[in-house]
Amino acid sequence: MRDILIILGSFIVGLVLALTGVIPADLDISTISKYVLYLLMFLVGFNLGKDEQTLKLIKKQPLSTLFLPFATMIGTFVGALAAYCAIQVLWKLSVTPDLSLLDTLSVSAGFGYYSLSSILINEVRGAELGTIALASNILRELITIAFAPVMVKWFKNFAPISSGGATTADTTLPIIQRYAGNQYVPLSILHGAVVDFSVPVYLTLFFSLM
Repeated sequence: MRDILIILGSFIVGLVLALTGVIPADLDISTISKYVLYLLMFLVGFNLGKDEQTLKLIKKQPLSTLFLPFATMIGTFVGALAAYCAIQVLWKLSVTPDLSLLDTLSVSAGFGYYSLSSILINEVRGAELGTIALASNILRELITIAFAPVMVKWFKNFAPISSGGATTADTTLPIIQRYAGNQYVPLSILHGAVVDFSVPVYLTLFFSLM
């Protein structure tokens, strides 16, 4: 929870500094974001590569467990499609953002990986959609943390893992371990790793179709 508050606080501080003119308007944010992204991807790969215990846990998982991360991806995109249809209905009834289907799918393709997806979307589609992606993916993580015990009770132990998306290998792992059980930790790590690396693949695909 502390990490999430720090992220939200950083976002608010940046917003305030920009609105008050402390940060110059002509600062080349896109170039800075691109290099931060390169560093982030390097650190993700380095962190996974040096963690021998995690790699061993992943290797021990049967191939059938790969179904769960792909089920998570499919479920997320089905939910995004439903959200897009709802937006189109609301757009005819009131003033709502006119988002395309690919925009909606791009936002959902973050799978909770807000630091990566929001930067990529901001770079390609602009700050407005990037901010929506940031909020959407942070909300996914918060919902998983807050409602994990309810998910396990109502929908069994796989539910918080799918809900956590890309975060199940790190930030939501402790809450999954607590409520789903220690036996689901290796699966949670594998799930998070697979979904993690799918984010740039899906985003690149959707951007190429725009």
